[in-house]
Amino acid sequence: MGRVRRVLGRPIVIGLLAVGIMAGAAGLYWFQPWKLWVDDTVREAAPAAAAGDARGGGPRTLATGKLISHEHETSGSVRILELPDGTRTLRLENLDTSNGPDLRVLVSDAPVKEGRAGWYVFDDGAHVSLGKLKGNKGDQNYALPADLDLGRYRSVSIWCDRFDVSFGAAALSRG
Repeated sequence: MGRVRRVLGRPIVIGLLAVGIMAGAAGLYWFQPWKLWVDDTVREAAPAAAAGDARGGGPRTLATGKLISHEHETSGSVRILELPDGTRTLRLENLDTSNGPDLRVLVSDAPVKEGRAGWYVFDDGAHVSLGKLKGNKGDQNYALPADLDLGRYRSVSIWCDRFDVSFGAAALSRG
C-alpha cells in the first residue's frame, strides 16, 4: 500500500492522470456518445395559409425527395412547400435517423450518391444551412431564405457539422 502511495504521489503520475481525465472529458464533449441512446421526437404541423390571406388556398408543393442512408440509417421524406404569401418551407416528414452532435439541415448543389461516395459531398460546393436539426425523429419545418434559388440547390442533407459527414440525404425532384 505504501508503494502505491509513493507512485501515485509522483508529479509525473499526477500530471498523466490529470491529462487523461481532461482528454476523457474532451472526448465525451466532442463525441457525445449518450446521444446514441437518446431520441428527440418533434411533431410540427405542416404550415398552412394564414386565415386572413386574400390569395386563399393551401401550400403548394415545389419539390419532393426521399431520404437515403449515409453514415447512419436514415429514412423519411422531404417536401418544399410554398405558401400563398410566397414564403417557402422545407418540411421533413417521418424522419428517422440517429441522434448526434451538431446535426444540421443543409440544402446543397451536390448530387445525392449512395454509399460512402455520398457521405462527404454536401459541403463541398454551394450549400445553405437551415439551422440545427430540431429532432432526429418526426415531422419538422425549416424556413427557406427568400433569395434561395431552388434551381441551383438539388439536395437536402442531415449533416453532422462536427464530423463533416452526411447522416442521410434526399435528391429533390421538382414538381
